Amino acid sequence: MNAAIVVISIGAALGALLRWVLGISLNALWPTIPLGTLVANLVGGLLIGVANEFFRNHAGLPPEWRLAVITGFMGGLTTFSTFSLETATLIQGGEIGAAALEIGLHVVGSVALTLLGIFIVQYVASQA
Repeated sequence: MNAAIVVISIGAALGALLRWVLGISLNALWPTIPLGTLVANLVGGLLIGVANEFFRNHAGLPPEWRLAVITGFMGGLTTFSTFSLETATLIQGGEIGAAALEIGLHVVGSVALTLLGIFIVQYVASQA
């Protein structure tokens, strides 16, 4: 378990650093939509697909490699990549309805809860 913690932590740190670099490099280019975040999410979606297939085809590799890349690096770069892989797996399995539900729940739910979090902080601040 200690090796897993170390490799996940290293991967997560590298993914988070890449996300930060993308943000400071790209976000100012398109003020309407943070381009760095979009690139991180889209690249993360691509990379988790590549990584998942790579590790599936190289099952003999130590499990720590998968943990470092998928759980750590992709988790640090974007959790959107995990959502994308789960949704793609549902679609590949012919579970289109479940995939549509997952998309709706994740996207609408995440935005709604983000707005709720903003509201809670604004409300608490206004009561102080």
